[in-house]
Amino acid sequence: MSKASANAPAALKSVGTASAVALIVAHCAGMIDLVALPVWVGALVDRFGFTPQQAGGLATLFLLGAVAASAIFAPRFTRMNQRLVATLGFAIAAAAFFAAATQSAFGPLAGLHLLAGFATGSALSMIHGTIGHSTNPHRLFAMAGIALGLFGIIFMGAVPQILIAQGGAALFTTFGVVMAVAAIATALLLRNPAGVHEFAATRWRRSVWLVIIGVSLMTFNQAMVFSFVEVMGGTHGFTHEAVLGVLIAIGVVNFLIPAPLAAILEKRLDAHGVTIAGPLVQAILALIVTMVAVFPVWAVAASVFVGVQIFTHTFAFGLLARLDPTGRAVAATPAMLMIGAALGPVVGGTLGQTLGFGALGIAAVIVAAVSVGFFAKASRA
Repeated sequence: MSKASANAPAALKSVGTASAVALIVAHCAGMIDLVALPVWVGALVDRFGFTPQQAGGLATLFLLGAVAASAIFAPRFTRMNQRLVATLGFAIAAAAFFAAATQSAFGPLAGLHLLAGFATGSALSMIHGTIGHSTNPHRLFAMAGIALGLFGIIFMGAVPQILIAQGGAALFTTFGVVMAVAAIATALLLRNPAGVHEFAATRWRRSVWLVIIGVSLMTFNQAMVFSFVEVMGGTHGFTHEAVLGVLIAIGVVNFLIPAPLAAILEKRLDAHGVTIAGPLVQAILALIVTMVAVFPVWAVAASVFVGVQIFTHTFAFGLLARLDPTGRAVAATPAMLMIGAALGPVVGGTLGQTLGFGALGIAAVIVAAVSVGFFAKASRA
């Protein structure tokens, strides 16, 4: 047990079953970009007529809003009413997406993406900080990851068909419904963590910052490549039906493998070792997804690409919860995830549009090397 963990107040205990359900539901809503980015960007390109750069820019605005909110709310986590902030955040995000369903011009959609992102980020900071106050943050975050995988299966299987039948606006209506469900769940079931106000606001250790930066870089790679999986499948010459099958497979793999495996291996693998290996595997898969036009090989790599992020981040989340028991570091999860994810789509769109999608693979290797460097330093800090 670390010195930080030993100093945690005695009230640090399980959040309760009902509250855990709300946390898991809210995690799925708040992390919707992790499963929706290919369909999101693809719909903006194919159904709204935006360029890849514009489509990536809209997704980036949502993520930048989330980053800004998390940067504001996470340091204040221990002084806030977590349930109230989460409920209001998801409710405002729902309203913004419902409004987006009535728009088709870039300007209004840009403003609504930014508002929805800010609201979602504020809510998700409260959710992740509360998970950090559970008896076993690693395991509860893994359970939330399993639920996110199931949500991904449903989303990838249903939403592309809904878009075919109802048009692009249905994407934002779907997002609005998801956020509304999260708002209801947090309002009715979420319980504020006991003893959270007992923690003194101290500066984070150097190792906390190193892990945060490493995670941010890894999620940059994740978003830069994954946002254009659907588009790249088309440029490789694969049929729409084949690519859609891979998107569904991504959801199945995410549900069955990374989070359950992370829960099983919690005590068997060193968290620092996992965080160092994660970016390396991600870079290899990125090269395959961006450069290999052999469908069976491409399909396998694309199917497990997101899973590497989920598996690695589960260990990083548990590590941060141990390094900083106040919950503020894990409350900053939206910021550390989405600052990378916010830049990924627009950088990926720009590289793909100007240099070809193969450039994304090369960029992913470079970023992965830097990410490994930060994680390695954290293990020695």
